[in-house]
Amino acid sequence: MLGEFAGLAEIAARDRGLFPPPGPGLPARLRDALGVLELRAADVRVERRWTDGDLAGEELSWTVGFGPRTRAFLLRPRGAAGPLPGVVALHCHAGMKWAGKDKIADGPDPPAPEVVRLRRDIYGGRAYANELARRGFAVLCHDAFAWGSRRFPLPLAPGPDATEPDRYDRAARDHEHVLAKACTVLGTSFAGVLASEDLAAAAYLRSRADIASVAAIGLSGGGARAALLGALDPGAGAVAVAAMVSSFRDLRDEHVAAHSWTLFPPGLTRLADWPGVVASRAPRPLMVLYAAADPLFPAEGMRRAHHQITESYRDAPGRYTGAFFDAPHLFDVPMQEAAFAWLAGNAGGA
Repeated sequence: MLGEFAGLAEIAARDRGLFPPPGPGLPARLRDALGVLELRAADVRVERRWTDGDLAGEELSWTVGFGPRTRAFLLRPRGAAGPLPGVVALHCHAGMKWAGKDKIADGPDPPAPEVVRLRRDIYGGRAYANELARRGFAVLCHDAFAWGSRRFPLPLAPGPDATEPDRYDRAARDHEHVLAKACTVLGTSFAGVLASEDLAAAAYLRSRADIASVAAIGLSGGGARAALLGALDPGAGAVAVAAMVSSFRDLRDEHVAAHSWTLFPPGLTRLADWPGVVASRAPRPLMVLYAAADPLFPAEGMRRAHHQITESYRDAPGRYTGAFFDAPHLFDVPMQEAAFAWLAGNAGGA
């Protein structure tokens, strides 16, 4: 990393004590390092209800105390009786902030063309949250800080050949750097605010009488959010992380450049390497789906991560599943089906 300035990495590792063994108490130290805020989903409203074949849906909204109201979908099998296992499905980053929950969930309205395109490229053309709900789960998908209903009103550069969503996403790409700086000044971090909102969403789902348990799943930036939710929320059951786990120490320039601030909260590497954070929820169930042909992570970093997480779960046999797929950076149908089957065995469901 860093080309002719590569010596900086060695000096920083020596002087700052990077990538220490996770050790006990990591979740509490992680909460402090991220700057997690005490947020809750307040004034929850049911905006719409609908049915779609074998599914029933609710469009919800709530406030976390700042910014526009969060919009969310709650999907469940139509006519399901009794409390269901719940899953918080966390949408990806993907360089698309115009849309949030809609990237992974179908609501009462048809998806936008930009969403259809993204699903085709990284989700096998599916709204995977709906597919997961059909397996017997109640699936909550909410817009995260800076996405969808929570996006910022940004000035858009003219672009006659680009749609408004595409122009917004170009503006949001640069704005994330400003947003990360602002969060740091406020004593938190971009990842910390996201984690705070995800914790609030999980707590809301858990509070419902029709929910028996809460698990989490996500791809890429959503996978990082699922990993942090799993580390920070002691009530989170099974967690599945897709295409978002590698050792930090193996990252090269091109890998760092490819990721957003979601993966790089300041101070994190002084607590543990990323696999240590992901595994800090042991012995609770964890699945990591590695995309072996992922250009965003080095192969050696994914192998190191699998070894480190396996070691962290050595006293909890069968609670960690690491599955490698010959795939690029995506969460396609075979990966989804593997995750759904794993969730059914570890978090309830059909």
